Amino acid sequence: MAANLCRGFFLGEKLILNNSLKLANRYQAAIVYQQRRKLNVHEHNSFTLMKQEGIPVPNFGVAKSADEAFTLAKKLNTKDLVVKAQVLTGGRGKGSFKNGYKGGVKLVFSPDEVKDVAEKMIGQLLITKQTGEKGRICNAVMVCERLFHRKEYYFAIMMERAFAGPVIIASSQGGMNIEEVAAENPDAIITAPIDIMEGLTDATANDVAVKIGFGPQAKEAARIFQNIYKLFLKYDATMIEINPFAEIQDGKIYCLDAKLRFDDNADFRQKELFALRDWSQEDKREVEAAQVNLNYIALDGDIGCLVNGAGLAMATMDIIKLHGGEPANFLDVGGGATASQVTEAFKIITSDPRVQAILVNIFGGIMRCDVIAEGIIMAAQTLDLKIPIVVRLQGTQVDDAKALIAASSLRILACDNLDEAAKMVVKLSSIVGLAKSSGVDVKFELPI
Repeated sequence: MAANLCRGFFLGEKLILNNSLKLANRYQAAIVYQQRRKLNVHEHNSFTLMKQEGIPVPNFGVAKSADEAFTLAKKLNTKDLVVKAQVLTGGRGKGSFKNGYKGGVKLVFSPDEVKDVAEKMIGQLLITKQTGEKGRICNAVMVCERLFHRKEYYFAIMMERAFAGPVIIASSQGGMNIEEVAAENPDAIITAPIDIMEGLTDATANDVAVKIGFGPQAKEAARIFQNIYKLFLKYDATMIEINPFAEIQDGKIYCLDAKLRFDDNADFRQKELFALRDWSQEDKREVEAAQVNLNYIALDGDIGCLVNGAGLAMATMDIIKLHGGEPANFLDVGGGATASQVTEAFKIITSDPRVQAILVNIFGGIMRCDVIAEGIIMAAQTLDLKIPIVVRLQGTQVDDAKALIAASSLRILACDNLDEAAKMVVKLSSIVGLAKSSGVDVKFELPI
């Protein structure tokens, strides 16, 4: 998708869009943590849902092999076609595959060309600015008819705390990154909050259509806006982004590209929708964490973090950075984790070869510190950990937890003060890192 709307911050009437994928500070951490609580689906899934709700999209189909793509192209019966790699990342058109093929979105003019392009895409890793060097696997391509537009617009509905509910973001400048529009011409972006009780009224929808430049087609555009909002509500979406929302040569309006995102909390009532989740598009460690009900996000640092509560986790990462360290992950075990879940958390953290030390920071409210201590001990013994573990425990059953750690005869470094714990883990990680870079095999043996 051309635009990657991670989060919108509103200052006055100007929209600032932040699409950072790294946690450099607390606010970036908040953005990425929110990102975890969503379901992304492939573009062909989005088109299917939109078509069912009366939202106009080009004729399309999905193929998992070059032969299927060839057959599909013949059925579409047009010489103007687009082949799109079905990979969950923005910037596909400017990406490149590890086999050297450039571009994840291609304009083609015959079924034979469709087949040739599909052969180069399917089964290959697509690398974009958002995926990093690892890339993401392309298991299928979407083949759709190419519609020639005379005007492109941008339209999105997303949940926004600043408005305490859904808000429309629209612009006359579609077909390009909305981040660039926000930076270069913020006045070209309009916002319109939607009253959740009233819904998207005719007046609001028409007003948005007129403001972004629709003339005689304003009523038709407004009707489509309202159908998009119905889809937004029906499937518990957190964002629907259409770019471009286009007027084609004959004056008809089509949604030529779409990105839909749904709230993870709705999975209990959206079973069919959540069955569309493509686990191959997600980090292996994040998938493993989800399977044991842990909130995990892989980062680029070398200090593993195990914390309970999103706010405390962000504060923990902040203080690690304050003392010169880099967190290797965001991991929130929540308020009801068991000892076995803590052990699984350690397995996930230590599966990252970059991790050189681990900081456990637990405040026992609902969560009992002794349960966490049991999990730490179980993990240290089961996994035969050789890297330093710094533990800071406070709250419910903390004395019992300290007694368990002391009786375990394991070299787990306890610290009551978070600032001191952070300093300690940063220094230990630095020691391990220096040793590795010098070719010295340094291990923090756990048995005393």
